[in-house]
Amino acid sequence: MRERHKVGLLVILMAVVCGVPSLTFSVDPGSRPEEHFEFTSYEDVQALFEKLNYTPEVWQAGIREVPRVYLTEIASRWRDTVSKEVTVLTKKRIFFRALAPLALRSNELILRDRSRAAALAQKLVADGELGGDDSEWLAKLAVTYGVVKDEGAVIDSRALDELMVRVDVVPVSLVLSQCAEESGWGTSRFAAEGNALFGQWSWGGKGIKPEQQREGMGDYRIAAFESPLGSVMAYMMNLNTHAAYAALRARRAQMRADGKRISGWDLAETLDKYSERGAAYVDSLHGIMRVNKLDPADDAFLGDGPTIFLVPVGEGAQ
Repeated sequence: MRERHKVGLLVILMAVVCGVPSLTFSVDPGSRPEEHFEFTSYEDVQALFEKLNYTPEVWQAGIREVPRVYLTEIASRWRDTVSKEVTVLTKKRIFFRALAPLALRSNELILRDRSRAAALAQKLVADGELGGDDSEWLAKLAVTYGVVKDEGAVIDSRALDELMVRVDVVPVSLVLSQCAEESGWGTSRFAAEGNALFGQWSWGGKGIKPEQQREGMGDYRIAAFESPLGSVMAYMMNLNTHAAYAALRARRAQMRADGKRISGWDLAETLDKYSERGAAYVDSLHGIMRVNKLDPADDAFLGDGPTIFLVPVGEGAQ
């Protein structure tokens, strides 16, 4: 069994429900219409995707706009029946198109925080101080990303530099390849029972208990989430804060400094510590990216259409 890097329950909770407003699964009230699309089969979802021009044909034509369709739950029927009945190609297409908007939404929220943090950093340099609300917000963000230990700590230039290294996007191709690898294309028990797509560990008695516990690791669980987006956000927070992924953050920061495109393929090369498989794990991610031609996903963006929540209903919805 692969060893996933351990994510404390506190970090996961901070990522999902902490006081920084944009780190929660929400849309801006009044910013765009919201709809709920209930579906009983994958054909229903495919029909919606067709209606939204979210198809393989459109993608192959070079259009990288992705609709704001957010899956609210990994239905158990995906694992129990659907994934076994459809072709491998159909399964992959559904998986990638359902998960890509979640990765893009999580990155959108990160970029919102990054933009505000950058503006406040410039203001701090220019004015030498920040107002109460701005200072409080920046301190919360620094605590959330593990740059300082408490909100009373001084946010100096060194802390700001580290904060900007951490508050940054994770390329969609990397998200999709790791999700496919870690969740078995969304068919794992943990995905079905707790929307857990990246096998992140937690302690404190909460989460899903593995059938076989690793000796000497204590009473760990697999962190469960209220929604798939919660899992994606916690995974990104993990990459953006855990000491094991400092190399990923450093390479990403260098790409930004050099004006280069942030590539999932390149960042995957730094993830030899994500699994005890080491370099073989990186090879697996590269294989998924190469076979499924995921590189263009790093250029995808969310469209300006309505937010549509995909809600599984009927037998096998839970």
